[in-house]
Amino acid sequence: MSTGLITPVILSGGSGTRLWPMSRRDYPKQFLSLGGDHTMLQETAFRVDEPSQFAPVLVVCHEDHRFMVAEQLRRQGQTTQGILLEPMGRNTAPALTAAALWLLGQDPDAIMLVLPSDHVVQDVPALRAAAIKAADAAQAGQLVTFGIDPSGPETGFGYIAAGAHLTEFDGIRRVDGFVEKPDKAAAEGFIASGNHFWNSGMFVFRADVLAAEIERFAPDVGTASRMALSEGTKDLDFFRLDPDAFAEAPAVSIDYAVMEKTENAAVIPVSMGWSDVGSWQALWKIGNKDESGNVIKGDVMQVGSKDCYLRSDGTLVAAIGLEDFVVVASTDAVLVAPKNKVQQVRDIVEQLSKSGRSEGVTFPEVYRPWGWYKTLNKGEGFNVNRITLHAGGRVNLRRHRHTAQHWTIVDGIANVTLDGTSHLLEPGQSISIPAGAAHALATTENQPLSLIEVQAGPNAGKDEFERLEYA
Repeated sequence: MSTGLITPVILSGGSGTRLWPMSRRDYPKQFLSLGGDHTMLQETAFRVDEPSQFAPVLVVCHEDHRFMVAEQLRRQGQTTQGILLEPMGRNTAPALTAAALWLLGQDPDAIMLVLPSDHVVQDVPALRAAAIKAADAAQAGQLVTFGIDPSGPETGFGYIAAGAHLTEFDGIRRVDGFVEKPDKAAAEGFIASGNHFWNSGMFVFRADVLAAEIERFAPDVGTASRMALSEGTKDLDFFRLDPDAFAEAPAVSIDYAVMEKTENAAVIPVSMGWSDVGSWQALWKIGNKDESGNVIKGDVMQVGSKDCYLRSDGTLVAAIGLEDFVVVASTDAVLVAPKNKVQQVRDIVEQLSKSGRSEGVTFPEVYRPWGWYKTLNKGEGFNVNRITLHAGGRVNLRRHRHTAQHWTIVDGIANVTLDGTSHLLEPGQSISIPAGAAHALATTENQPLSLIEVQAGPNAGKDEFERLEYA
């Protein structure tokens, strides 16, 4: 049944290598607070949190990120229509086809607003106004992309060549073509023409129109996505696309699969303070600067530095006399680079991968259905975690055969089950769990719980537990 509302479809993919060490393969940039007080995923969802215009969001993400997506949206009290889980990355065409087919099962008249989860938009009213105008054109069968009014001849973005105005739709123009990242001279020519716009990767179209155009121009994408949906399974608050079927989909972008081929491609030019936050230098450009041109985030002290991006999410950063530098400290790694060299961070991530180090892949904070934990310290035979359960969270009955644990309650009241006996623990109290003991942990009185866990034993820090109870 049609709601008449625009459905935001948030694409939450990406590997996160360009913003290392804050962003990792298992913890990409959309889950970080980079452009504001909230994470980029949360900011994206906030932009369309207007029930008179937009339906609840539908999120498409990798299955490894499902708990982070669910937890971050839960923290801001935002509901979803669903969370579709990709078993592997296949670019945007299969992801959006699966989303369109899923939506058509709920609403045959669904209109999709496609939003990448890792972009910055500083003028939210401009985004919403553009989405509403684009929806009018989409209702008539147009596939509308958002063209960003360029502020300069950037060579790191693709461009959209805009053609004639569609007079029946306010602010909408035909697409004359798409241009991949140009060289400097071509980009300067595009700016001078006044008819080229940065390609934002944001779209508005009817779900049925997208599905039809996929069948026309990329039928193999349609076949694989339809099968992945029909053979998929519901899992808690998620829907898992079938891995074997989805693997058959070619890895292709929606631009290449449809937008470059359809006769109904349109563009709405818009200025909304947009950035794809593709590097630390990009974050410096959009950040709030001090009188010396420095963007400073976190625990940082500086003397005599100029035009730098200085950030700490871990230990104190002290900078003296730096100019045009990026210094970023996470809890387990530090990046130091000239601003004009930050794209080479990919080379560092590649070296980390080749040497088998975890810092390019994982992050100390790990999300689970019940909450999250963060590794504070580890070494041979021991591991220390900060564990937080959200209200109503429960870690089901299990045992560690070779690892002893000691829990000290920091905040909230813990209901600990140890070998069949229940213990209620308040802040400051603790309990020891011998190796081999059956144990479970839950919150009480509908409030969150925080504790410090110390593990000791030959397998400390490893997921070697045996489940004794399933949800």
